[in-house]
Amino acid sequence: MAQIPTSSGQFTNDSEIWHSLKYAIAASSGFQRWQLERNVQLQGLRLEQQVQRYLRETLETLAY
Repeated sequence: MAQIPTSSGQFTNDSEIWHSLKYAIAASSGFQRWQLERNVQLQGLRLEQQVQRYLRETLETLAY
């Protein structure tokens, strides 16, 4: 995995970055609105799966 230096000079691995990013995305108003619009479709999915689907749909929309 790639290593990215942090402000403290230590290295953080990709999984820690993804974990932080996932929760930042989940806290965003855009993600929360998206969740409300797709409530039934998202039942039973873990947060990680929901964030991945949200990012995929968002990128697909931006590609048009």
